[in-house]
Amino acid sequence: METYIIIIIPLLAGYLLDLVLGDPQRLPHPVRFYGNLISLAEKQLNKGKYRFFKGMATVLILCGTTYLFFYSIVHFLLLYAVPVYFPFATAFIFYGLANKSLITEGKKVFDALQYKGLEAGRERLSWIVGRDTSALDTQQIRKAVFETMSENLSDGVVAPLFFYFIAGVPGMLTYKMINTLDSMIGYRSERYEYFGKFAARLDDIANFIPARITAILMLLVSLSVRGWRFVLKYGHQHKSPNAGYPEAALAGILDVRFGGPNVYHGIMVDKPYIGSNDREIRHEEFKVVSSINQGVCLLMVLSITIYFFQL
Repeated sequence: METYIIIIIPLLAGYLLDLVLGDPQRLPHPVRFYGNLISLAEKQLNKGKYRFFKGMATVLILCGTTYLFFYSIVHFLLLYAVPVYFPFATAFIFYGLANKSLITEGKKVFDALQYKGLEAGRERLSWIVGRDTSALDTQQIRKAVFETMSENLSDGVVAPLFFYFIAGVPGMLTYKMINTLDSMIGYRSERYEYFGKFAARLDDIANFIPARITAILMLLVSLSVRGWRFVLKYGHQHKSPNAGYPEAALAGILDVRFGGPNVYHGIMVDKPYIGSNDREIRHEEFKVVSSINQGVCLLMVLSITIYFFQL
């Protein structure tokens, strides 16, 4: 069977499923299973001596096992059960993408803030960000939503598709394991400083190219000249080697200031500002950001489709 058929059909089907359904809240999800494995390993190993090496071993074993598991299944299905391969691959591409849910969760924060008030907006925001939301004002809540939507456009959309392009379903699901490890143990805190350091660095490496692709695609779909200037000026100033690029792109597109100090897990983190125009963000601007996310996801899917179709 032609390679482009094996790659393109599940990709388009998975993309359409995510576009319509988003993350299935009532169905088993591999990321939740990943989380249970990580939590179990962390409780057993994150104590005593050699925490860095225990954390590194945890990451390598979980990521290696994930890749081998999905590679073996895909290889078997393509040899002996091709009709089963297509729904299998489609399902896991659907699970691997988070575009619809990212937009939906952001909109819920904006709507809660607009129609139910400040406290409701703070509470809803706390579901999707790691910062302390208890003292944020309306402007800070809207900025936080846009910052996390731009950063997670890379982590939850472009990066999974990039690794699907590189290594198919096994690559995509291994990336999801890397990202889940970082989100659970990749913190610079007393508990995770050593155990989670390898996970955090691996996530930085995995997202290095996707974060920059994300920024470029955001600027292409928005046709923003100012956004290019922001990416070049501010992208590298972020504490994270990757998050600053999509955040700078969106700040430039909207001509708004992101960044600044915020409290994370009880610690004040003084992030650099991205941009200088600290204007009020309007409720209606969520539609603009939503359309950018949709456009980037579509453009990434089409780029992969065209590439493999021409092989």
